[in-house]
Order: sequence, then C-alpha cells, then structure tokens
Amino acid sequence: MNEEIKLIITDFDGTLVDTFEANLCAYQEAFVSCGLQLHVDFYRQCFGLRFEVFMEKAGITDSSVCHRIKEKKMQVYPHYFDRLKPNLALIHFLKSCKQSGIQIAIASTAHNINLLNVLRYLGIADFFDFILSGVDVARGKPAPDIYIKALEVAHVDASQALVFEDSEVGFRAAEKAGLKYIKINPEFYGN
Repeated sequence: MNEEIKLIITDFDGTLVDTFEANLCAYQEAFVSCGLQLHVDFYRQCFGLRFEVFMEKAGITDSSVCHRIKEKKMQVYPHYFDRLKPNLALIHFLKSCKQSGIQIAIASTAHNINLLNVLRYLGIADFFDFILSGVDVARGKPAPDIYIKALEVAHVDASQALVFEDSEVGFRAAEKAGLKYIKINPEFYGN
C-alpha cells in the first residue's frame, strides 16, 4: 500500500484538456457535411467513446458515411482549438512530478492525430514520457487494456502507478487494471 509512485497516467479528453466544446463543434460540422445533425445532449452521452461505438450509438451504419464524418472531423477540429480548456492545475502538478523523476504518460482512446495536434497547440507535446491512444489497443475503456499497456511500457506494477480520470468508463478501466485513480471534475479547470 505504501509503494512509491513511479508512473502517473492521465486520460486526455475531459481530464488533461476539456475538449468537449471543440469536439462537439467539429463533429457537428462533420455531421452537417453528410446531411445529418448532432445534438449536444446526445453527444454528451457519447463523449469519450471510441469513434466506432459513437457511430453505432448514432445509428450510422454506412461505412462510407462513417469515413466521411471521421475525415471531416479531423480536418476541421483544429479550427476549434480556441475552445479548448487545458487543466492547468493538473498540468502544473504533472510537471512537478516529472521533475521529481516520475514517469508521466497519457492513456486515451482519442485518435492519436487529434490528441497530438491538441498537445502541440498547447505546447506540451514533448512533455510526456509516452502517449498511448486508441490505435494502441484493441478494446477501449471500460476495458483495462490501455492501462495495462501503460504499465507494461513503463515497466511498473499497478501499485506503483496513479491515474487521473474523468469518466465512469475510465474509472472502471483503472479499477480493472488494479490502479488507484483520482477523479477529475469541472472544478479542476479554474484559474
């Protein structure tokens, strides 16, 4: 129980950066380009899910429409980066931990290109020891795969790691991987 923390893993969307509004706007534009609508309340229920699961829940089964939505969303997402809200308290905390020799990682089911573009925009892309995204595992959260992979990459046991998460699926994934976690909520995004 008193193991030294050697790895801190943070989720991305909603934890390290509040990307909800930027993602919503980009997806709404992508849906409109395909003659569809995306309502905020429905998207809020799907936020954080893997793209394939999101499309399934939206009832979009045509693979060509899914592909067009994905491509258009990736194309326009950077236009909405001014709506991103970085979690400055968490970022400063992670920087202090890194200076103390603790490995810092991101484990997110977000698309790796979108994730890296946001990190570059915020000027923190080179800060992390490693970044795992949805392409690195077969199953998304609540499966523990991405957290188990993070432990393997860092060569640490679950007792030596700590997770920052904001969603129920993320909490369940961390628990299944045997990890301790801290819940992030909107109050973390203050000044």
